[in-house]
Amino acid sequence: MGELSEKIALITGASRGIGSSIAYEFAKQGATVIINYKSSEDMAKVLAEKIEKIGGKAYLSKFDVSNPEEVKEKIKEIEKEIGNIHILVNNAGIVRDTLFLRMKEEDWDRVIKTNLYSVFYVTQAVLPMMLKEKWGRIINISSVVAFTGNPGQTNYAAAKAGIIGFSKALALEVAGKNITVNVIAPGYIETDMTAGLPEKIKEAFLQQIPLKRAGLPEEVAYLAAFLASEKASYITGCVFHINGGLYRG
Repeated sequence: MGELSEKIALITGASRGIGSSIAYEFAKQGATVIINYKSSEDMAKVLAEKIEKIGGKAYLSKFDVSNPEEVKEKIKEIEKEIGNIHILVNNAGIVRDTLFLRMKEEDWDRVIKTNLYSVFYVTQAVLPMMLKEKWGRIINISSVVAFTGNPGQTNYAAAKAGIIGFSKALALEVAGKNITVNVIAPGYIETDMTAGLPEKIKEAFLQQIPLKRAGLPEEVAYLAAFLASEKASYITGCVFHINGGLYRG
């Protein structure tokens, strides 16, 4: 029996990167995993097959987390067909990087809606299930740039900083219901998002990191699995930095 046996976990943006690693680790710990994705269906299917090979349970759920009506519809479908969600990881995110003076309103809106509004939409749809279960874990994925800033990412940094305020307030609202809300703020992690960066930029990042290496998605997943478990039942409203010493707040 794993730490997360008999739990149902929804991970948004789970077809790749950090989300994929979290879904796989949760499955290893015994959770029934719902893999949310918007467009990367092939990658989502590969992940589901990988989970099933280790004897885990995985379901695919395609919906756009920035569309409130679609979110409501799909969450109801999950509740009806699979059961109440115990664990929610709000991981879905995009970037539309450009210097602020060149930033188009659509680039601002798209990043805020996908990275921040989605946390509101999905959490509000899932929370009633946790209240029924009298148990829940909400884990929101922020970023080191919420604390340090980053040129060309005013939209991304604003969204990721908003997640932190949202989480701290919600943690106080639901603490008495045996539901915890915590934040993971990764630094430079090796994913397909960072793989496309020019080598000079990668080197510049690594020079700033005391541990002199990028993090691995699995390392974020291990932390998420801990926060989702009973071992973390007395932790709520906290931000966990995982960045190799880049930021130590």
